Amino acid sequence: MTAQFIFDRQEERRRIDRLLAQRRPFLLYGPSGVGKTLLVRSVLPEFRTVLYCENSSTTNVVFRNLARSLLRLGNLRAGKALRGEDAIVTKSAVALKGIVMDALPEDEYSIVLDHLKRPSYAFATAVREIMGSGSTPVHAVARSSHMEDTGFLQPVYSDRSQKCEVRNFDNTTAERFAREMITRTRLSGTNIGDFAQKLLGLSEGNPGAMLTMIDMAACSKYRSDEHIKISPLYIDFRIYGGVVR
Repeated sequence: MTAQFIFDRQEERRRIDRLLAQRRPFLLYGPSGVGKTLLVRSVLPEFRTVLYCENSSTTNVVFRNLARSLLRLGNLRAGKALRGEDAIVTKSAVALKGIVMDALPEDEYSIVLDHLKRPSYAFATAVREIMGSGSTPVHAVARSSHMEDTGFLQPVYSDRSQKCEVRNFDNTTAERFAREMITRTRLSGTNIGDFAQKLLGLSEGNPGAMLTMIDMAACSKYRSDEHIKISPLYIDFRIYGGVVR
């Protein structure tokens, strides 16, 4: 599923668009593979001053990403302090944080932190510092709204109106999606109908899981002549996360 193809997510996309426009901090959450990153990226072209961090594993990584984004947007303060992206790797985490904090008030920026990995107390403190120092909202993307995924950022998005959930497809939508993807990938097999039906239950309506298993079904390892070997495919999907070995 590419950025050009978002299946039946109009309502979620409109809500993300609205939340970004309101410039209020929000948490976008849902299981891995549900399409959160795809949705966010589809909306971002409409918001020039959104600073998107695809990797939000540590504060150091975040401030490097933010500095790079500010330079690319022509931020004068960041440009004066760094004089090009090559300078980013030479700066310490503390120095980069200072540069970014100084540069943010130059415009109405907002920040999206994608792929949170249970952020630490220090990480959450830095986010609160960003939001407390001016008018820069910080939006987060995680697998759930619970502590094991949002970490110490959980209290930042405590209000129900600050949370936007992206769920797995319901049965009807999942069936339409599976058949559409099988058609688009031109997957065939003597048991393609049985595979399409079992895909719904095996994936639990998760579009990422369905796409992965459809891709796996095209591999010779999971085929006997024109027959898809569904059980071995699913076992490997569960064991290896869809990595064909």
